[in-house]
Amino acid sequence: MKEITKKGIINPITLLILMSIAMPVAFNVWSAMLNNFVVEKAAFTGVEIGILQSLREVPGFLSFTAVFVILIIREQIFAVFALALLGLGVSMTGFFPSAYGLYFTTIVMSTGFHYFEAVKQSLSLQWLSKEEAPKILGKLIAVGSLTSLLIYGSLWILLEVFEIPYFVNFVIAGGICIVLAFVMFIGFPVFPSKIPQNKNLVLRKRYWLFYVLTFLSGARRQIFVVFAAFLMVEKFGYSAAEVTLLFLINYAFNWSFAERIGELIGRFGERRALTFEYIGLIIVFIAYGLVQNATLAAFLYILDHMFFAMAIAISTYFQKIADPRDIASSAGVSFTINHIAAVVIPAALGLIWIWSHTLVFYIGALFALFSLIAAQYIPKVPSPGHETILFDTKNT
Repeated sequence: MKEITKKGIINPITLLILMSIAMPVAFNVWSAMLNNFVVEKAAFTGVEIGILQSLREVPGFLSFTAVFVILIIREQIFAVFALALLGLGVSMTGFFPSAYGLYFTTIVMSTGFHYFEAVKQSLSLQWLSKEEAPKILGKLIAVGSLTSLLIYGSLWILLEVFEIPYFVNFVIAGGICIVLAFVMFIGFPVFPSKIPQNKNLVLRKRYWLFYVLTFLSGARRQIFVVFAAFLMVEKFGYSAAEVTLLFLINYAFNWSFAERIGELIGRFGERRALTFEYIGLIIVFIAYGLVQNATLAAFLYILDHMFFAMAIAISTYFQKIADPRDIASSAGVSFTINHIAAVVIPAALGLIWIWSHTLVFYIGALFALFSLIAAQYIPKVPSPGHETILFDTKNT
């Protein structure tokens, strides 16, 4: 195989940047238009949208099966194929304005999205050195956030100014994603992994802390994604435009600061970064439960999103402790663990929400507290054989 260096534009980092552009082009347009489309064109009620959202999470729960796919095709090719599948699912959405049609296109879209995210994480950790990973991962978040800002602005113009129909916008967004995937397929060689990857399912006892942090991260994330935004609408009456503005502020922050956050993680280490994140999230979730002011709620929403940008520390921690051969398999496994919460949390806490909004966010604070406790087991200098402080006195 031809040896590839990072000189010039045809290199792994450029490919990761293109991937970070292609995904939000398709996925963010789908997310932004979905609720209006299913109500206006398919007459969805809460029952149908609930089923659709549950189906959307199933491919994430099954992400561990990615390891079986890479038995057949190379990871890089699989990532590009998954991107094209994401684009295809989004492109088809507008042509099937019925419950079963939208269930089908959602599964296609979500399969591409979740497999792509799992494999992209694996490729990033394989291609990037441990020294450069925090900064580059932060840069990739910044690139995705800038793309999202441009996408939301362009979509608003297409919908409000030019009144472009939904199905055309779905086709444009999905088509761009497919074209970019094709460019990645023909324009980049297959970059070699520094270490050959295990092609079987890997669950190792010594990675237990990574698994715990990943599960708790998924649980907290669901509370934020599902209930924090819902609070803004139900309790404080935020309009769709105002909620969109909050998203824009969040993406603007990530564009401006995500790379810097990555650099700070590299400088201060994962334990300190995650400790800072989790203390902040405990305060934010408690404040969510008590807040009575709409402006303060918006500030908490932005602050919440800011803290979640520090979650790349979990990935860099795993990169430092993992056998390099386990990265591909473990990426799919971690996505599955993360999505265990996605399947259970919304439905369970939705029942509690009816009785008490406050209690839902206090449960979020409890998850953040558990995460804070778990993070204290990360050594100051994680490495294979020194995964936690329990059996390592040198790095505590």
